[in-house]
Amino acid sequence: MNTTTYLASKPRYEILDGLRGVAAMIVVAYHLFETYSAGPVHQILNHGYLAVDFFFVLSGFVIGYAYDDRWDRMSIKDFFKRRLVRLHPMVIMGTLIGAVFFYLGDCSAFPLIMETPWWKVLLMVLLGCLMIPTPVSWDIRGWWEVNSLNGPTWSLMWEYIANILYALFIRHFSKIALGIFVALAALLTIDIAFNIDTFGLLATREAAAYTFIGGWSLTPDQLYIGISRLLYPFFVGLLLSRVNKLIKIKRGFYWCSLLIAAILVMPRIGGTEAMWMNGAYEAFCVLIMFPLIVAMGAGSNVTGKRSVAICQFLGEISYPLYITHFPLIYMQIAWARNHPDAPLGMHVLLAVSIFILSIAIAYACLKLYDEPVREWLKRRFLMKRR
Repeated sequence: MNTTTYLASKPRYEILDGLRGVAAMIVVAYHLFETYSAGPVHQILNHGYLAVDFFFVLSGFVIGYAYDDRWDRMSIKDFFKRRLVRLHPMVIMGTLIGAVFFYLGDCSAFPLIMETPWWKVLLMVLLGCLMIPTPVSWDIRGWWEVNSLNGPTWSLMWEYIANILYALFIRHFSKIALGIFVALAALLTIDIAFNIDTFGLLATREAAAYTFIGGWSLTPDQLYIGISRLLYPFFVGLLLSRVNKLIKIKRGFYWCSLLIAAILVMPRIGGTEAMWMNGAYEAFCVLIMFPLIVAMGAGSNVTGKRSVAICQFLGEISYPLYITHFPLIYMQIAWARNHPDAPLGMHVLLAVSIFILSIAIAYACLKLYDEPVREWLKRRFLMKRR
């Protein structure tokens, strides 16, 4: 019969949960503004895409904290089961939501939508639910995403890869070996940030040069950008959890939230004349500031019922919000393209409504689907039997 939960969850870092939620909220706002952007240089919330790199640092830290000391009583299979239970239900939900709204996104920005038959949409649903990335030749939208129904799945693909690398290889690394690995990964970060193009893969970036934008396609350049964005952030987070040199500050959640918000909404630096300056800024944020913020968040305490409640809410909703909001962004893009002469007030009302609706959908998915499904999966697959 079932007895106790296998490897019950450790106490959570509530501030880190809250910071994940703050970053997720900014990501939604970033995508809403991106609809009206003329390109990376002109984006209003210009560095919102760096939230992905921050998420990777958080994930690496949490993985190290949660699992590093459990491998004497946990198999690789157990680890993968736990990660799938945690992440995959919402991968499926995000793909299904994207399928429901797919044809409503028809516009000039997505030229392939009305050329895509229903059976191909269903095939993409199956592949998306199984987290099988699609090649460019299978694209059904026109953006070359690994999941045309729900773009942000690309970062979950890299998160899965990081978990596989950790479980199979990198968990065995000593602190020194992990530090060397992280230092080498930092060279890839610098290569992308300064557009050095060591491997000759970045020539087509143009407007996205000197940024970390990219990683969502199965093309050589995008794969290189994706792996470069993953390796340093995720495994510096893991290293940080092992070194355990954390920083305690008063009102840590609010100071860290302010830092994250400032980084992610910073305007473009250097314009088109000195693009290297933007690369230097982003490299500084990824290499220095994000690990520092995680160290501050993990080392500080959150006090007061209101602050605790805010962190808990933001932490709970962060992943569902990130993985379900983009199908609504597709529709916003379509509406804006199809109604270019609409009054400003309509665009503002639509954007605000989508922001609120994204939060509502995420919360409903969390409470009505994600939590019940994960609880059932835990009982079914993660409980000891005797």
